Amino acid sequence: MWGRRLACLLEMPARLGGSSGRHSPRLPRDRRTIPAAGTRWHHTAPESLKCAWQLHPDHLELRYADTLMRFDFVWLRDHCRSASCYNAKTNQRSLDTASVDLAIRPKAVRVDETTLFLTWPDGHVTRYGLEWLVKNSYEGQKQQVMHPRILWNAEIYRQAQVPSVDCRSFLETDEGLKEFLQNFLLYGIAFVENVTPTKEDTEILAERISLIRETIYGRMWYFTSDFSRGDTAYTKLALDRHTDTTYFQEPCGIQVFHCLKHEGTGGRTLLVDGFYAAEQVLRQAPDQFELLSKVPLKHEYVENVGGCHNHMIGVGPVLNVYPWNNELYLIRYNNYDRAVINTVPYDVVHRWYAAHRTLTAQLRRPENELWVKLKPGKALFVDNWRVLHGREAFTGYRQLCGCYLTRDDVLNTARLLGLQA
Repeated sequence: MWGRRLACLLEMPARLGGSSGRHSPRLPRDRRTIPAAGTRWHHTAPESLKCAWQLHPDHLELRYADTLMRFDFVWLRDHCRSASCYNAKTNQRSLDTASVDLAIRPKAVRVDETTLFLTWPDGHVTRYGLEWLVKNSYEGQKQQVMHPRILWNAEIYRQAQVPSVDCRSFLETDEGLKEFLQNFLLYGIAFVENVTPTKEDTEILAERISLIRETIYGRMWYFTSDFSRGDTAYTKLALDRHTDTTYFQEPCGIQVFHCLKHEGTGGRTLLVDGFYAAEQVLRQAPDQFELLSKVPLKHEYVENVGGCHNHMIGVGPVLNVYPWNNELYLIRYNNYDRAVINTVPYDVVHRWYAAHRTLTAQLRRPENELWVKLKPGKALFVDNWRVLHGREAFTGYRQLCGCYLTRDDVLNTARLLGLQA
């Protein structure tokens, strides 16, 4: 099943200005001069297309395909797709937005079965396809999901039987790459099998879908439990679920893990779908979900080990949502790296702790935990904006390599293959 878009928390009920339920008789489909203040709905023939429009002093109201849309006149002029306003070859705007009169108002409006026509005071004509308007209007965007996903707990993921992709197919065919990316976009994790267990081959794998993001840990990181860096990851201790680089202003988007060798016991990797847990919070305590999406926190990384001296600070809420549809797109959760809470007033901080406790309880539910034993030859890609990872304690010698990938490049690769990303 498809993951549902997180419900809107803050949206005010839409009120249709000037609509009294009275409809004008069917009017001929010709150009009409606009009255000083439109108060009637104008229909295009045939009415079965459910297309009607109404003019207000500062905006146009359009009802089409069961969607009621409102367009500011400046917006309608600014987004004109005529040859003089928009370069269709480069897909870039040519019109100087700052030159548009903020008090502009069309001189005439016409709507037929498929197109809206606007004539401006200087005689310029703008044409919009009605389907284009539905797709690109604010109201249309509120109804759409930016990133289709399948939210999962351990049982849902196991029952889905998501296949790993063979390394050769991943590297040499668009079909293998597309299958991998589709799995990754839907679930936030994906595996590649039969990878030669070396850092160099892991690097080749990563570069198939993205530029590698160089960070304070270098380009390709490679570590054992030698505490060579000031981080708990460089030990044999268990790691609780978390997302990485919460102390970056923009946390790294994708993380690649490849276990090259392990001579010992334990060390299983823990994976938890943070968006699945957040949706449970939204259902049970929407006010707490809202608080976690509004309150900014600091995360920091302070390191003074050997020749490594770093002090990184990132700021943002635990849950990050798109404001127009409240779709969750990033979770910033790391109890190790959360800094002193000094960005929250005293009368809010206790409620924040309660909300954080609710989310943590969901993240720690045993049924939400997917445990995976990484082994040489099996590379794991994790959406660090969505899926939390951790590990159990281990014994013996364990080598792990990996890297961070730039999120924009991964999504770009997916779009070029025809996927929604």
